[in-house]
Amino acid sequence: MSQAITKMLGYLETLGVNHSAHIDTRDISFNPDFRKQCEQNVCGNYQKNWMCPPNVGDFAELKEKALQYKQGILFQTVHQLEDSFDFEGMQEGMAEQSRILRTFLGWIEENSLITDFLSLGIGPCPVCSRCSILDGQECRLPEQAVASVEAYGIDVTSLVKHYGIPYNNGVNTVSYVSLVLF
Repeated sequence: MSQAITKMLGYLETLGVNHSAHIDTRDISFNPDFRKQCEQNVCGNYQKNWMCPPNVGDFAELKEKALQYKQGILFQTVHQLEDSFDFEGMQEGMAEQSRILRTFLGWIEENSLITDFLSLGIGPCPVCSRCSILDGQECRLPEQAVASVEAYGIDVTSLVKHYGIPYNNGVNTVSYVSLVLF
């Protein structure tokens, strides 16, 4: 493992990440069926965010884009909930995962560890408080915009299990996963 990868994994620990792994993109399983949840508008952002389907792009194009990279850093945070219906706790966990991803990306750029990468987070892109698509405008910050792992059709369960990361972390918890490919 290179010194840069060791540094990245170590830095993620300081940010409070529960699990992380250096991955090979050949281990990623892609399945267009994972985007069906998006099409069912489970989160309410289908066609309402540039980084959500269908606006983020065609499944085949996204898969090809992801596979241009050879490796990546996968990381997960685990958040305790009051109970399985604690929506507010889930939202707080999602915000924390997004904050960690942003901090990590800033640190990577600041330390010039990698220059060409693709970051994938959770849920709709959190960069702008209101996505410009709602106003019929182009993305205001395309260099900072982040699509979700699921929008790319990545089988998160398979990927985390392949790298020894638990998908389910216990009763009354929620786990979030991000991926930075390079």
